[in-house]
Amino acid sequence: MTYYGPDESAYDIFLERTFVAGDFISGLGYGIQLVLYVSCATFLWKQRKSRGRQSIFLLAYMSLLLLIETLFSAVQARTVQDIYIDNRNYPGGPWAYFLATQYLPINVMFYATLFVLTFLADLLVLWRCWVIWTASGRLIAYVVVAFPALMLLASFTMGTLWTLQSSQPGLSLYSALPMAYGTSYYIISLSVNMILTILITVRLLMYRRRILRTLPEEHSRHYVSLATIMIESAALYSVFALIFIITYAVNNPINQIFLASASSAQQISGYLIIYRLAEGRAWSSNTLANKLPTLKFASTDIESDTSHVDTCLEAPRRETTRINTRLDNFRHTSNFSDTTVPVTPSSMIKDETSTLGGITPQKEYPSLRY
Repeated sequence: MTYYGPDESAYDIFLERTFVAGDFISGLGYGIQLVLYVSCATFLWKQRKSRGRQSIFLLAYMSLLLLIETLFSAVQARTVQDIYIDNRNYPGGPWAYFLATQYLPINVMFYATLFVLTFLADLLVLWRCWVIWTASGRLIAYVVVAFPALMLLASFTMGTLWTLQSSQPGLSLYSALPMAYGTSYYIISLSVNMILTILITVRLLMYRRRILRTLPEEHSRHYVSLATIMIESAALYSVFALIFIITYAVNNPINQIFLASASSAQQISGYLIIYRLAEGRAWSSNTLANKLPTLKFASTDIESDTSHVDTCLEAPRRETTRINTRLDNFRHTSNFSDTTVPVTPSSMIKDETSTLGGITPQKEYPSLRY
């Protein structure tokens, strides 16, 4: 069968295939991010009055993230057009053209947007780690996140150098010096994410043990389930980033697929965290206190209860004494010596006996004969 493929090496052809495949995965990830953005923004906008600054901050953060991701996706689409359509007959093929034109603005924007997206996503995970550990005290939280924060600053420095070197004329992402910076950058960035993932996972597992000793599993699954730990720790990104750094370090062309997957997974992990925040199911510094309230039992004061009963019974007793006194006075002052006087104390003390539960005597006192 006649071969109609490009006059390139099998390695370059494989590079171009993985480049296009990575672009497709990036577009798929952008669609998922767009759906998650709309869902999160809807929740946060409705709760902007009750949540206050946090909702506004998260809305601004997500909007910035989506704007940069949109630029990143547009740059990728334009790069594919520039390589495979506008300059398809470049000597050496499309991939040779791509490597020779890294200084073009479109390629500089590619590296810059990728770097900024990664840095912003790392900041979100660092903040979540601090929030989760704050339940143990602010001082402990600061100590825990101090080392990851320093590593994040180091990754920012290496990422800046990687972006600048990769966009120099005659150099590319796969040149020796940019590749050294890029490997160092991604190793540091991955290390930060893995350390933060481990710290968050360990703390949530500790919370899980404590909560399950107090609450049934069905009441605590939103806070200590496996899915919760995976989302809160951004473990999804760590998995893809680890595969990418291994394939990138050994210069395997398939790294382009995992580069696009890792970038999309990182942003999706951030949106899932924000979605849980918007729903009110994410961990906060007082989640543990709310889920494990202190139980206080009221003491029973027997003497107080007894005195209350005595007080309730005292009124009818006083009324009975008053009625007997009036009868004695009537007997001594009356001129009728043989008259039957019907007396119904039950009607006279009806109001007072109502304090004993509304029970009134059903039997009248017998008539008194003088």
